[in-house]
Amino acid sequence: MNSTHDERETPRAFSGVDRLHGRGAHAALERAAVLVVGIGGVGSWATEALARSGIGRIALADLDHVAESNINRQIQALVPTLGMAKTEAMAQRISAINPACVVTTIEDFVSPDNAAEVLGAQYDAVIDCTDQVSAKVAMGLHCHAMRIRLFMAGAAGGRTDPTRIRCADLAAAQGDALLARVRQLLRKSGQMNLPDKASFGIDVVFSPESMRRPEAQNCDTGSAPHGLNCAGYGSSVCVTGGFGFALAAATIDHLLAHRTAG
Repeated sequence: MNSTHDERETPRAFSGVDRLHGRGAHAALERAAVLVVGIGGVGSWATEALARSGIGRIALADLDHVAESNINRQIQALVPTLGMAKTEAMAQRISAINPACVVTTIEDFVSPDNAAEVLGAQYDAVIDCTDQVSAKVAMGLHCHAMRIRLFMAGAAGGRTDPTRIRCADLAAAQGDALLARVRQLLRKSGQMNLPDKASFGIDVVFSPESMRRPEAQNCDTGSAPHGLNCAGYGSSVCVTGGFGFALAAATIDHLLAHRTAG
């Protein structure tokens, strides 16, 4: 006798998912496809949480390689992985957690020129962990047009207190210059047809904590401090990890709220 996906026994590794969220939760997450853009201090932890929650299909987009300076905040950054593509190092980690997960790696940065191609229409959710305003705006417009739920990280660098992390619609984000600029440009584009102060339908994770600027002698002179880019601002894994986990939690809640029978 054939059984449906929901009737199959939940693997022991993910039995806690069903105990927490109810019967069929793991099956719903196993059917889901999520794209994580930017596999750094925030995106790597978001991906880790997705993998350990049993998401069935995870795509990873980034062009960077693991560097020694990543070790303080990125989960896939280890001495043995130095020099590896971040997407490949993270893909190997996902497979070690859940061999059944289908992992796709996209070795590219998302930009206005390729956002439509990279994001496509095949994902149930997209998690944006990039630090480029133009990329964030492009993803916001594409996901709005394609009706894909977008979860967006604000600036994590220069902050120390994970208890200040907040989740809200982009319209309500406070104390984050990166998200404020994205919000301004999305409204200015006219492509979302939103009244003033209306919700965007984009869930953001941010912190209103004031950013600590690094002392001049400790700055990476090759990069100016901004956004998620921790080459300029200092960074704490307690905050970048907190951002990642909050993004993953919001994504999982969305997927379960919109679950369908398999």
